[in-house]
Amino acid sequence: MTTRILVTGGAGFIGSHYVRTLLGPAGPGEVAVTVLDALTYAGNPANLDEVRDHPQLTFVKGDICDGELVDELLAEHDEVVHFAAESHVDRSILGATDFIRTNVLGTQTLLDAALRHRVGRFVHVSTDEVYGSIDTGSWPETDPLSPNSPYAASKASSDLIALAQHRTHGLDVRVTRCSNNYGHHQFPEKVIPLFITNLLDCKKVPLYGDGGNVRDWLHIDDHVQGIELVRTNGRAGEVYNIGGGTELTNKELTALLLEACGAEWDTGVEYVADRKGHDRRYSVDCRKARDELGYEPRKDFATGLAETVSWYRENRAWWEPLKKRAAL
Repeated sequence: MTTRILVTGGAGFIGSHYVRTLLGPAGPGEVAVTVLDALTYAGNPANLDEVRDHPQLTFVKGDICDGELVDELLAEHDEVVHFAAESHVDRSILGATDFIRTNVLGTQTLLDAALRHRVGRFVHVSTDEVYGSIDTGSWPETDPLSPNSPYAASKASSDLIALAQHRTHGLDVRVTRCSNNYGHHQFPEKVIPLFITNLLDCKKVPLYGDGGNVRDWLHIDDHVQGIELVRTNGRAGEVYNIGGGTELTNKELTALLLEACGAEWDTGVEYVADRKGHDRRYSVDCRKARDELGYEPRKDFATGLAETVSWYRENRAWWEPLKKRAAL
Protein backbone atom coordinates (compact mmCIF):
# COMPACT_ATOMS: atom_id res chain seq x y z
CA MET A 1 0.00 0.00 0.00
CA THR A 2 1.36 3.40 -0.98
CA THR A 3 1.82 6.01 1.76
CA ARG A 4 0.92 9.50 0.56
CA ILE A 5 3.26 12.06 2.16
CA LEU A 6 2.88 15.83 1.97
CA VAL A 7 6.30 17.51 2.27
CA THR A 8 6.05 21.23 2.96
CA GLY A 9 9.02 23.34 1.93
CA GLY A 10 10.15 20.51 -0.30
CA ALA A 11 11.98 22.79 -2.73
CA GLY A 12 14.27 24.15 0.00
CA PHE A 13 17.65 22.90 1.13
CA ILE A 14 16.66 20.18 3.61
CA GLY A 15 13.20 19.43 2.24
CA SER A 16 14.41 18.83 -1.30
CA HIS A 17 17.10 16.45 -0.11
CA TYR A 18 14.50 14.57 1.89
CA VAL A 19 12.32 14.27 -1.23
CA ARG A 20 15.26 13.19 -3.40
CA THR A 21 16.14 10.57 -0.80
CA LEU A 22 12.59 9.23 -0.43
CA LEU A 23 12.18 8.85 -4.19
CA GLY A 24 15.74 7.74 -4.90
CA PRO A 25 17.14 4.23 -5.19
CA ALA A 26 17.77 3.99 -1.44
CA GLY A 27 14.29 5.24 -0.53
CA PRO A 28 11.66 3.18 1.27
CA GLY A 29 9.53 2.47 -1.81
CA GLU A 30 5.74 2.52 -1.78
CA VAL A 31 5.55 6.24 -1.10
CA ALA A 32 4.00 9.04 -3.13
CA VAL A 33 5.23 12.55 -2.38
CA THR A 34 3.52 15.88 -2.85
CA VAL A 35 5.76 18.92 -2.41
CA LEU A 36 4.04 22.09 -1.23
CA ASP A 37 6.33 25.10 -1.56
CA ALA A 38 5.66 28.83 -1.98
CA LEU A 39 8.98 29.25 -3.82
CA THR A 40 10.02 32.29 -1.85
CA TYR A 41 13.62 33.44 -2.24
CA ALA A 42 15.16 30.27 -0.72
CA GLY A 43 12.91 27.79 -2.53
CA ASN A 44 14.37 26.59 -5.80
CA PRO A 45 12.57 24.29 -8.27
CA ALA A 46 15.98 23.20 -9.60
CA ASN A 47 16.57 21.41 -6.29
CA LEU A 48 14.04 18.81 -7.44
CA ASP A 49 15.42 18.30 -10.96
CA GLU A 50 16.84 14.91 -10.02
CA VAL A 51 13.36 13.50 -9.32
CA ARG A 52 11.18 15.87 -11.33
CA ASP A 53 9.99 13.14 -13.69
CA HIS A 54 9.41 10.57 -10.97
CA PRO A 55 5.87 9.17 -11.33
CA GLN A 56 5.29 9.41 -7.57
CA LEU A 57 6.15 13.13 -7.29
CA THR A 58 3.62 15.95 -7.45
CA PHE A 59 4.57 19.60 -7.06
CA VAL A 60 2.16 22.25 -5.82
CA LYS A 61 3.16 25.89 -5.61
CA GLY A 62 1.38 27.35 -2.62
CA ASP A 63 1.50 28.89 0.82
CA ILE A 64 1.07 26.87 4.04
CA CYS A 65 -0.99 29.81 5.34
CA ASP A 66 -3.57 29.23 2.56
CA GLY A 67 -6.20 27.36 4.58
CA GLU A 68 -8.30 26.29 1.60
CA LEU A 69 -5.37 24.82 -0.32
CA VAL A 70 -3.92 23.13 2.77
CA ASP A 71 -7.30 21.59 3.56
CA GLU A 72 -7.62 20.18 0.04
CA LEU A 73 -4.16 18.66 0.19
CA LEU A 74 -4.45 17.17 3.68
CA ALA A 75 -7.67 15.43 2.67
CA GLU A 76 -5.60 13.43 0.16
CA HIS A 77 -2.56 12.53 2.27
CA ASP A 78 -1.68 10.05 4.99
CA GLU A 79 1.30 11.85 6.55
CA VAL A 80 2.98 15.26 6.70
CA VAL A 81 6.68 16.10 6.98
CA HIS A 82 6.79 19.82 7.68
CA PHE A 83 9.96 21.68 6.65
CA ALA A 84 8.46 24.95 5.40
CA ALA A 85 9.79 27.88 7.42
CA GLU A 86 11.45 31.24 7.35
CA SER A 87 14.83 30.22 8.72
CA HIS A 88 17.53 32.91 8.61
CA VAL A 89 18.31 34.49 11.98
CA ASP A 90 19.72 37.72 10.52
CA ARG A 91 16.57 38.31 8.50
CA SER A 92 14.40 37.69 11.57
CA ILE A 93 16.34 40.35 13.47
CA LEU A 94 15.64 42.87 10.70
CA GLY A 95 11.94 41.98 10.67
CA ALA A 96 10.06 39.21 12.47
CA THR A 97 6.61 39.46 10.87
CA ASP A 98 7.17 36.93 8.08
CA PHE A 99 8.68 34.50 10.60
CA ILE A 100 5.62 34.66 12.84
CA ARG A 101 3.26 34.33 9.89
CA THR A 102 4.93 31.34 8.27
CA ASN A 103 6.42 29.49 11.23
CA VAL A 104 3.55 29.96 13.68
CA LEU A 105 0.37 30.65 11.71
CA GLY A 106 1.42 28.39 8.83
CA THR A 107 2.14 25.51 11.18
CA GLN A 108 -1.21 26.02 12.90
CA THR A 109 -2.98 25.99 9.52
CA LEU A 110 -1.37 22.65 8.69
CA LEU A 111 -2.16 21.18 12.11
CA ASP A 112 -5.80 22.23 11.93
CA ALA A 113 -6.21 20.51 8.57
CA ALA A 114 -4.29 17.44 9.73
CA LEU A 115 -6.64 17.14 12.69
CA ARG A 116 -9.77 17.56 10.55
CA HIS A 117 -8.66 14.82 8.17
CA ARG A 118 -7.06 12.57 10.83
CA VAL A 119 -3.67 12.47 9.17
CA GLY A 120 -1.71 9.50 10.45
CA ARG A 121 1.63 11.17 11.26
CA PHE A 122 2.82 14.77 11.41
CA VAL A 123 6.60 15.23 11.61
CA HIS A 124 7.46 18.79 12.59
CA VAL A 125 11.06 19.70 11.70
CA SER A 126 12.53 22.21 14.15
CA THR A 127 15.91 23.46 15.36
CA ASP A 128 18.24 23.35 18.33
CA GLU A 129 18.01 27.15 18.47
CA VAL A 130 14.77 26.85 20.43
CA TYR A 131 16.86 25.89 23.49
CA GLY A 132 18.81 29.16 23.51
CA SER A 133 22.49 29.01 24.44
CA ILE A 134 24.34 26.53 26.64
CA ASP A 135 27.72 27.12 28.26
CA THR A 136 28.64 23.48 28.92
CA GLY A 137 27.13 20.08 28.28
CA SER A 138 24.33 19.28 25.83
CA TRP A 139 20.58 19.80 25.83
CA PRO A 140 18.32 16.77 26.24
CA GLU A 141 14.84 17.02 24.77
CA THR A 142 13.39 17.68 28.24
CA ASP A 143 15.25 20.98 28.73
CA PRO A 144 13.08 24.12 28.78
CA LEU A 145 12.94 26.28 25.67
CA SER A 146 14.67 29.64 25.91
CA PRO A 147 14.95 31.14 22.41
CA ASN A 148 16.94 34.34 21.92
CA SER A 149 16.19 35.41 18.32
CA PRO A 150 12.84 36.11 16.65
CA TYR A 151 13.48 33.13 14.38
CA ALA A 152 14.13 30.78 17.31
CA ALA A 153 11.10 32.14 19.18
CA SER A 154 8.86 31.48 16.19
CA LYS A 155 10.13 27.90 15.94
CA ALA A 156 9.71 27.33 19.68
CA SER A 157 6.14 28.56 19.36
CA SER A 158 5.42 26.17 16.50
CA ASP A 159 6.98 23.27 18.45
CA LEU A 160 4.68 23.90 21.40
CA ILE A 161 1.61 24.34 19.21
CA ALA A 162 2.35 21.06 17.44
CA LEU A 163 2.88 19.15 20.68
CA ALA A 164 -0.31 20.66 22.10
CA GLN A 165 -2.28 19.16 19.22
CA HIS A 166 -1.03 15.77 20.31
CA ARG A 167 -1.76 16.28 23.99
CA THR A 168 -5.16 17.88 23.43
CA HIS A 169 -6.47 16.01 20.41
CA GLY A 170 -4.31 12.90 20.10
CA LEU A 171 -2.80 13.88 16.73
CA ASP A 172 0.33 11.84 16.03
CA VAL A 173 2.88 14.66 16.15
CA ARG A 174 6.64 13.99 16.22
CA VAL A 175 9.13 16.86 16.58
CA THR A 176 12.77 16.84 15.47
CA ARG A 177 15.33 19.43 16.59
CA CYS A 178 18.50 19.52 14.52
CA SER A 179 21.86 21.19 14.91
CA ASN A 180 23.43 23.34 12.15
CA ASN A 181 23.06 21.75 8.73
CA TYR A 182 25.52 21.88 5.84
CA GLY A 183 25.88 20.26 2.44
CA HIS A 184 25.03 20.72 -1.23
CA HIS A 185 22.07 22.84 -2.42
CA GLN A 186 22.11 25.09 0.67
CA PHE A 187 21.03 28.66 -0.05
CA PRO A 188 24.17 30.83 0.02
CA GLU A 189 23.10 33.13 2.85
CA LYS A 190 24.03 30.52 5.48
CA VAL A 191 27.56 30.55 6.80
CA ILE A 192 29.18 27.57 5.05
CA PRO A 193 27.86 28.20 1.52
CA LEU A 194 28.26 31.97 1.95
CA PHE A 195 31.89 31.59 2.95
CA ILE A 196 32.64 29.01 0.25
CA THR A 197 31.11 31.05 -2.55
CA ASN A 198 32.76 34.27 -1.36
CA LEU A 199 36.15 32.59 -1.19
CA LEU A 200 35.71 31.02 -4.63
CA ASP A 201 35.11 34.57 -5.92
CA CYS A 202 38.17 35.89 -4.03
CA LYS A 203 35.97 37.91 -1.70
CA LYS A 204 36.35 38.27 2.05
CA VAL A 205 34.14 36.39 4.49
CA PRO A 206 32.42 38.18 7.41
CA LEU A 207 33.28 36.69 10.80
CA TYR A 208 30.99 37.80 13.63
CA GLY A 209 32.51 39.13 16.85
CA ASP A 210 35.50 37.19 18.12
CA GLY A 211 34.57 34.07 16.14
CA GLY A 212 34.22 32.05 19.34
CA ASN A 213 30.59 31.02 18.90
CA VAL A 214 30.31 27.21 18.84
CA ARG A 215 28.04 25.16 16.59
CA ASP A 216 27.52 21.43 16.11
CA TRP A 217 27.63 20.58 12.41
CA LEU A 218 25.22 18.07 10.86
CA HIS A 219 25.52 16.87 7.27
CA ILE A 220 22.29 16.94 5.27
CA ASP A 221 22.51 13.16 4.66
CA ASP A 222 22.52 12.50 8.40
CA HIS A 223 19.70 14.94 9.08
CA VAL A 224 17.50 13.27 6.47
CA GLN A 225 18.40 9.87 7.94
CA GLY A 226 17.27 11.08 11.36
CA ILE A 227 14.01 12.55 10.10
CA GLU A 228 13.12 9.34 8.29
CA LEU A 229 13.84 7.29 11.41
CA VAL A 230 11.50 9.55 13.37
CA ARG A 231 8.80 9.32 10.69
CA THR A 232 8.92 5.55 10.50
CA ASN A 233 9.85 4.49 14.05
CA GLY A 234 9.40 7.49 16.34
CA ARG A 235 6.74 7.81 19.01
CA ALA A 236 3.75 10.13 18.90
CA GLY A 237 4.08 13.22 21.09
CA GLU A 238 7.88 12.91 21.39
CA VAL A 239 10.77 15.22 20.57
CA TYR A 240 14.03 13.88 19.08
CA ASN A 241 17.32 15.78 18.89
CA ILE A 242 19.38 15.16 15.74
CA GLY A 243 23.02 16.27 15.84
CA GLY A 244 26.17 15.75 13.83
CA GLY A 245 28.70 15.38 16.62
CA THR A 246 31.24 17.91 15.32
CA GLU A 247 31.47 21.05 17.48
CA LEU A 248 33.56 23.90 16.10
CA THR A 249 33.97 27.57 16.85
CA ASN A 250 33.15 29.81 13.93
CA LYS A 251 36.84 30.74 13.86
CA GLU A 252 37.85 27.07 13.55
CA LEU A 253 35.27 26.53 10.81
CA THR A 254 36.53 29.59 8.96
CA ALA A 255 40.10 28.28 9.04
CA LEU A 256 38.98 24.96 7.54
CA LEU A 257 37.07 26.74 4.76
CA LEU A 258 40.01 29.01 4.00
CA GLU A 259 42.26 25.97 3.65
CA ALA A 260 39.76 24.10 1.47
CA CYS A 261 39.37 27.08 -0.86
CA GLY A 262 43.07 27.98 -0.99
CA ALA A 263 42.66 31.37 0.72
CA GLU A 264 44.67 33.13 3.42
CA TRP A 265 43.37 34.46 6.73
CA ASP A 266 44.84 37.98 6.36
CA THR A 267 43.29 38.58 2.96
CA GLY A 268 40.19 36.40 3.27
CA VAL A 269 38.57 37.34 6.59
CA GLU A 270 36.84 40.51 7.72
CA TYR A 271 35.79 40.77 11.36
CA VAL A 272 32.34 42.37 11.66
CA ALA A 273 30.15 43.52 14.55
CA ASP A 274 28.54 40.60 16.35
CA ARG A 275 24.94 39.66 15.65
CA LYS A 276 22.38 40.92 18.16
CA GLY A 277 21.52 38.26 20.74
CA HIS A 278 24.08 35.87 19.22
CA ASP A 279 23.87 32.52 21.01
CA ARG A 280 27.32 31.50 22.21
CA ARG A 281 27.08 27.72 21.99
CA TYR A 282 24.67 25.04 20.80
CA SER A 283 24.98 21.35 21.65
CA VAL A 284 22.27 18.70 21.50
CA ASP A 285 22.19 15.38 23.33
CA CYS A 286 21.17 12.74 20.75
CA ARG A 287 21.05 9.72 23.04
CA LYS A 288 17.28 9.40 22.77
CA ALA A 289 17.38 9.13 18.96
CA ARG A 290 20.32 6.75 19.22
CA ASP A 291 18.79 4.47 21.84
CA GLU A 292 15.22 4.41 20.47
CA LEU A 293 15.78 4.70 16.73
CA GLY A 294 19.37 3.62 16.09
CA TYR A 295 20.39 7.06 14.86
CA GLU A 296 24.08 7.73 14.40
CA PRO A 297 25.69 10.42 12.23
CA ARG A 298 27.56 8.65 9.45
CA LYS A 299 29.22 11.46 7.49
CA ASP A 300 32.71 12.35 8.68
CA PHE A 301 32.95 16.15 8.86
CA ALA A 302 36.21 16.42 6.93
CA THR A 303 34.75 14.33 4.12
CA GLY A 304 31.43 16.15 4.16
CA LEU A 305 33.06 19.57 4.06
CA ALA A 306 35.37 18.59 1.20
CA GLU A 307 32.39 17.26 -0.77
CA THR A 308 30.44 20.44 -0.07
CA VAL A 309 33.26 22.72 -1.24
CA SER A 310 33.65 20.61 -4.36
CA TRP A 311 29.90 20.81 -5.12
CA TYR A 312 29.83 24.60 -4.93
CA ARG A 313 33.01 24.82 -7.01
CA GLU A 314 31.36 22.70 -9.71
CA ASN A 315 27.88 24.24 -9.58
CA ARG A 316 28.29 27.97 -10.11
CA ALA A 317 25.29 27.94 -12.41
CA TRP A 318 23.16 26.98 -9.39
CA TRP A 319 24.39 29.50 -6.83
CA GLU A 320 25.53 32.55 -8.79
CA PRO A 321 21.98 33.62 -9.79
CA LEU A 322 20.79 33.09 -6.23
CA LYS A 323 23.48 35.32 -4.76
CA LYS A 324 22.85 37.99 -7.36
CA ARG A 325 19.08 37.94 -6.76
CA ALA A 326 19.51 38.11 -2.98
CA ALA A 327 22.31 40.72 -3.21
CA LEU A 328 24.64 38.55 -1.10
